[in-house]
Amino acid sequence: MSSCSIENQNPNTSSPWSNLWSKNKKALDQVVFSTIRRRSFYRKPPPTPRRRSSPPPPSPPSRQPENLTPFPPFEQTLNNETEISNFTQIPPHDFISLVSDETLMQILSKVEGPAQWKSNSLVSKSWLDLQGRLVKSIRVFDWGFVKSGRMFIRFPNLIDVDLLHGSVVSSNCTKSLGLSLGCEFGPFCIDSDIFLVKNRTLLPVNEVDLGLKSLASVFQNLQRLVVMNCSEIGLLDVAEGCHTLQELVLHCCNDQVLRAIAAFKNLQILKLIGTVDGFYSSLVSDIGLTIMAQGCKRLVKLELRGCEGSYDGIRAIGQCCQMLEELTLCDHRMDDGWLSALSYCENLKSLRFVSCKRIDQSPGLDEHLGRCRMLERLHLERCQLRDKLSLRALFVVCQSVREMVLKDCWGLKDGMFLNASLCRRLKFLTLEGCSRLTTEGLESVVLSLKELESLRVISCKNVKEDEVSPALSTLFYTLKDLKWTPDNKLLLSTSLSGSGMGKRGGKFFKKLQI
Repeated sequence: MSSCSIENQNPNTSSPWSNLWSKNKKALDQVVFSTIRRRSFYRKPPPTPRRRSSPPPPSPPSRQPENLTPFPPFEQTLNNETEISNFTQIPPHDFISLVSDETLMQILSKVEGPAQWKSNSLVSKSWLDLQGRLVKSIRVFDWGFVKSGRMFIRFPNLIDVDLLHGSVVSSNCTKSLGLSLGCEFGPFCIDSDIFLVKNRTLLPVNEVDLGLKSLASVFQNLQRLVVMNCSEIGLLDVAEGCHTLQELVLHCCNDQVLRAIAAFKNLQILKLIGTVDGFYSSLVSDIGLTIMAQGCKRLVKLELRGCEGSYDGIRAIGQCCQMLEELTLCDHRMDDGWLSALSYCENLKSLRFVSCKRIDQSPGLDEHLGRCRMLERLHLERCQLRDKLSLRALFVVCQSVREMVLKDCWGLKDGMFLNASLCRRLKFLTLEGCSRLTTEGLESVVLSLKELESLRVISCKNVKEDEVSPALSTLFYTLKDLKWTPDNKLLLSTSLSGSGMGKRGGKFFKKLQI
């Protein structure tokens, strides 16, 4: 029986452990060497001994770039490999923090695109604050964002604030009736004709006024404001706090609200929305128009949507607002005889009618209408032109126009369009979506316009190319700008040529034939 004690072992005989040690000695030396090398990596190098001899002459200082940390010292290993000593003591550096906020804001201001703005704001809290300072325009969809004060902290430098969508209380009733807010009718798009309102879906007036008071105290450089269902108290707070306000859009306003409009000294653009069918209804009459005209004498652009009035209100606007250049009437409810008051707007250059059910059913005699001698542009869009007398009166007032646009107007026949020849200084004529106008009616007017330079006929289905006379075709060659696409079917056939779209259902219809 063998024994495992050391005393009984023969020193001359070799054991299996000694063989293993002798064979793997080189591998073990490699492990020890690597361990020593690893430890020397984390240790500081030993200090160099000082010599008693005289110190060497000072070397010239080396030039190093400012704001840069010099590299740590290097040391040579046994295998002549260079490694960095004291690696763990290198402090981490945030080079972005060395850039000033002003420089960083200039860099972020060069970035374009909302997606990139959102990505930049997610980098850090400082970037979030800087990106918020760059935002100048905002549209509020949740009134709680204003009420809590988060909007004032998040975006401190706003100059354009739209509170319209936030003033509408969303509910299941509005969603079930198909109400959506868009840009079809101003900022609205009404999909349902039946809507129970009575101001139940709008924020209370006192809440809107409280939000306007907070807004005026923070954004003193505000230039544009869109607000809905406020009172004269809220507007006075805005006028006192925002002296640089230039554009104001008032939804669901009335005559009493317009009493505060005189406090805006620098107002140049004003939009008054009194009534939107199926959504809300408020009264803006001659009283409110007169108050507004006497207070806003520096107006350049005025838009009236769903407003009532008459000759007196429009005359007050023309007499007081002598700088007025653009006037837009959308779905107006003016009394008969108001059209002759346009002659008081002596500096008016652009006149637009949008979604008007009528122009003026009783305009009066031609000699009493007057003229807008500075008028350059007449635009009618989605209007009902069924009264020949009112359309003739409009052309008499606008005899000096250089550009005329008739787009998607119902009831425009050849006999009514013939009155457009009164505008003899016309140079640019655009007809789009006038389905009842024929080639003969177009030719009778166009040939009488001696100064015509541009003609555009789009989607007028009764204007046929094969009915064009030689005189009209000769006129086409003399025009500087011509766009002649009267038939939608022709446009569709040319766009689908070569695609084989009309032949794909041929096999199916052949099977149904008896």
